[in-house]
Formats: sequence, C-alpha cells, structure tokens
Amino acid sequence: MISIQLPDGSKREFAAAVTVGEVAASIGAGLAKAALGGRVDGKLVDLGHRIESDAQLAIVTDKGADGIELIRHSTAHLLAYAVKELFPDAQVTIGPVIENGFYYDFSYKRPFTPEDLVAIEAKMGELAKKDEKVERRVLPRDEAVAYFKSLGEHYKAEIIASIPANEDVSLYREGKFEDLCRGPHVPSTGKLKHFKLMKVAGAYWRGDHRNEMLQRIYGTAWATKEELQQYLTMLEEAEKRDHRKLGRELDLFHLDEHSPGTVFWHPKGWTVWQDVEQYMRRVYRDNGYLEVKGPQILDRALWEKTGHWDKYRDNMFTTESEKRDYALKPMNCPGHILIFKQGIKSYRDLPLRYGEFGQCHRNEPTGGLHGIMRVRAFTQDDGHIFCTEDMILEECVAYTALLQKVYADFGFNNIIYKVATRPAARIGADEIWDKAEFALMESLRRSGVEFEIAPGDGAFYGPKIEYTLKDALGRPWQCGTMQVDFSMAERLGAEYVTEASERKPPVMLHRAIVGSLERFIGILIEQHAGALPAWLAPEQVIVASITDGQADYAETVVKSLQKQGVRAQSDLRNEKITYKIREHSLQKVPFILVVGDKEKANGTVAVRARGNQDLGVMPLEAFARKIEQDIHTKV
Repeated sequence: MISIQLPDGSKREFAAAVTVGEVAASIGAGLAKAALGGRVDGKLVDLGHRIESDAQLAIVTDKGADGIELIRHSTAHLLAYAVKELFPDAQVTIGPVIENGFYYDFSYKRPFTPEDLVAIEAKMGELAKKDEKVERRVLPRDEAVAYFKSLGEHYKAEIIASIPANEDVSLYREGKFEDLCRGPHVPSTGKLKHFKLMKVAGAYWRGDHRNEMLQRIYGTAWATKEELQQYLTMLEEAEKRDHRKLGRELDLFHLDEHSPGTVFWHPKGWTVWQDVEQYMRRVYRDNGYLEVKGPQILDRALWEKTGHWDKYRDNMFTTESEKRDYALKPMNCPGHILIFKQGIKSYRDLPLRYGEFGQCHRNEPTGGLHGIMRVRAFTQDDGHIFCTEDMILEECVAYTALLQKVYADFGFNNIIYKVATRPAARIGADEIWDKAEFALMESLRRSGVEFEIAPGDGAFYGPKIEYTLKDALGRPWQCGTMQVDFSMAERLGAEYVTEASERKPPVMLHRAIVGSLERFIGILIEQHAGALPAWLAPEQVIVASITDGQADYAETVVKSLQKQGVRAQSDLRNEKITYKIREHSLQKVPFILVVGDKEKANGTVAVRARGNQDLGVMPLEAFARKIEQDIHTKV
C-alpha cells in the first residue's frame, strides 16, 4: 500500500503506484478539474507524475504561487508554439518564467513588429481553445540532439549537447509543437486563458555579446481576467510614474552616452538631491553619528585584505600609478576602518558611529543599467557603527526606530522586514552567530514588527536585516540594511582597549537607510508621480501676475517668501494667467499664487494648490504660515 499524506494531515492509501491527477480525482471531481499539478515531498510536478512510495502531496491549483508558476511556464511554451505556427522558419531557444510573467527568445530573419505580436497573441488564444493535451516523454541525450537537428532547431540541439552524455532529457509536446523542458506543465492548453504579450527586446544568445542577437518576446499570464487587468492597469500607472520620463519632463536630470551609468543633475534635480542629503545629514547629527569623508581610490592590497578583491574584482574600476594597482571604491567600509584605526580607541569610546555620503563606483554591465535606479556611480548614506558584542541589540533597536522615522518622512509607511541568517560557508564560532542573529531578531521584536527569515542568506561574516519599503503601487524596493560583521575590522587590524586593558577587534555594524541616493530619488519620483511634497519640491511656490501692473507686487511676495527659506519664483511673462497656471501645474509645483489688482491693493494672494485645488484668497502672512507648516511637517 502507498500512503499519501495531504496538507490537512489526512491520508489516502492506494494499492499501487498512483498519479497526482488520480489522487486529485479521488478527493473530488471539482479538485480534479481545477488541478494543474502537485507538490510531492516539496517538489513541483505534473499531474501525470507517478507516486510509487509513501509521500506528502499538495494538489496545485491556480489559487497559489505554484499554480501561477505552472501557468506562466506553460504559456511561454504556448508562445513558442504560436510563433512556430506563424513563422515556421523561426528557431526557438529558451523561455523561462520571470517575475510577473515569462519570455521566450527566438532567432528569425527579420525583426518582429507590433503587428506580429498581435497576430502571435491571437494564435496563442486559438491554440489554447483547442485544449490540446500536454504530454511528456524522455529521450537519451544524443537521440534528443539528433531529433532537434532534424527539425532544424540548432539552438535546442546546442543546449542539449551541453548536457552530460549519460543523462536523459525530457520533452513536452502540445499538438504539433514539442519543446525541450524539465517541466512541470499544466495538463492541457485549455488551462491557459489570461495572458498578454508585452514587448520585443534584443538578447544575445547565452547572454554573450559575441553571439547572435536574438529577439526576446515578453509576456504576462495570470489565473483570472481580473488579475490580468489589475496588472496591466498597474503597468500603465507605472509608465506614467517612470522616473526617466518624469526626469526629462520636469527637467531634473539626464543620462548621456558620454558617461554611461552616471547622472547629470540639472538645477531642479540637484535641489532635490540636496534636500535628501541635508535631511540625512541632520539624521546623522541628531543620532550620534560623526560625519567622515574617505578617498575615492584605495590600494589593491587593502581590497585583498578585506576579501573584496576576490569577490568584486569584476565590478571594480581599476587604475595604476607608479607600478601600484588601485581601485575606485565600490563601498565605503574599509575607509571607515582606516579612520577608526587612527589613535587608540577605548571601550569608553564605543559605540563609535561614522557616517559618510560616500561616492562609490561599480562596473555594472550596460544591459543592467536602468535610469538612475541602477548606475555605475552612486552616493550612499553609508554608516558604520563600531561597538562591542553587548551593544549590538541596543544599536539595532535604535536603528530600526530611526529608519522607520526617515521612511515615514519620505512618505513610506509599509515596510517589509527580513532577517538573513548564517550561510553554510561562513567564518566565526556558532556562539557568535547565535548572539548576532538573536540580537537582530530581538531588535525587531522590540520594535513591534513582524519579520521573515531568509535561511542561509546572510553574508559569510555575519547575519543582516533587510528593510524593504513598498511604494504607492505596491512594488517592493529593498533600501535599508543592518549587517553584523565580526570579520572586516579584525582583518584590517582595528582594535580597541577593553575594560580589562586587553586589545580586541570591535564588532562592525554596516548600515544604510536610503542606500544609493540616486536610486532613492528615483523611487521618490515614482512614489509621488513627480509631485514631490512641498519640502522636497525643487520649486515650492510660483507667484504669477495677471498683468504687468502687478509685477512689482509679485516680486515683493517672492522676496518675502525667499527670506523665510521658501523656494519661490515669479512668472511675470506677458501670457494669459490660465496659460501660466497650466504650465506650472504640469511642472507639479505645489503652490501657485495668483496676484491681480485686488490682491496687490489688499496685500493678499489667491492660492492654488497642486491638484487643481482653489484655496481662495488669503493674506500673504497666512500663506507664509501655511507653507512653513507644510514644509516643517513634511506633509
């Protein structure tokens, strides 16, 4: 007898080997109809998978993440099937599942057009309606190579030829199309109903720029029509919020091929940058950090001692002078240790908190660059806390509270907390890891937040907390981190004198709140759709005159606001006031003050707030108090 244990703890017994689909049918016709696959002893499998010994089984439907993965994986094959039907000369390569969808790479004699995508998607729908069975078979490697060569699928043959000769390979067929794949897949094409092709992009074969450029078709697939529509609506909103688009429209920054992966900040954008940096500088000052500044270029020998040379060499920009090798720093931590080492430090000096707005460089591949979100030159709000083991918990509790306050000020209140624990390959005694992991987890418990565990995802030198914020569209952005490091300070010979007059290396806490300022500003732009809150807006107030007769009064209003620190400008152009209002509204200026003869005579301003809100006429002093309050409270 074979005993199958289900997720609810119940068991079903069968006299002989049984498929996942047969188990689903034994439970009920409804489940059998909804089933897409199964998870047997933790492994995702097809409905046709045979269970030949006692096992734990969960039936997979479209209600969970496993079901969505099966749907997307199978829809990628449906895409390839449709392309082969419409373009028989096209060769198929690979087609994996990605976040929110899938893609498939093709080799074809001409570029696919938007009209081709429409036709391919229609053919996918037609093939899905046929509800053709998806079947698996296994072939010896060499036989599979010969089979795909006979079909003219040379890319598939090359992939299979790279598999060890003694291994079998699995193929999946649906209708006239058969593809190399480990699986699993949905039982039939009729399970694939809610999908959309998104775009075509270029991709090198096997990711090597020396190889042929293929065409990558991206798509998305969901369990229900409603989920698909929600996702497409979110993409539309995300496109409106794209920081690259808004950066151009609002004249904040630009990117230039003369310096790939670096940002050219325009006056308005640099104003936002300065606001973020100065805010974080006040955070340093008010929370016991001493601001430092290290050099950009450090000797290769230092990076070898810290271990960065072996780990990050390919991502480091290097140079040479007088037969010595140097690297532009990819991170700030070694420089802070060198500062710590200057002079004798006592336990009475700890915790010692250093902060730096340190510019770093990483040689990211061109294909990985993305606006100001992923660049080669960036500045971090980097901080390192040198402390004793007994101080870790207290420092982490204080840090989480500080991070929550900072994120809230920038408009983020939804934070995901994750503790990454010890990896298999690590240094340090288990008791030290126990203490560090406990301190991180306990600090989050004392902060009153729920957190996830990421087993084995810590660094080789210590565990860490990852702080991920969610934006207005629900998208996650991992920004903050707190890492416990027992290794680097010791490697570079940093020590402090203990209460017992002994020398001991300090524990080093690596921490960042916003992370890369470039990336964080990009997140802010998308979070607020370019309509930054008044305290961050590069132009906070525009004073617009109705006619030339109010020009002097408008300038008086501007100077009065500027004296109290408000970024105010006048618009005295000989244009209709409606034109001026529209233009500055498109620039997302928080407040537009309109002044005519009545306002000039009475010392008032007509206030229009962003979002086409008419706040009415008020004395200049009243508006000054309002904007001062808005800036102070960061509304």
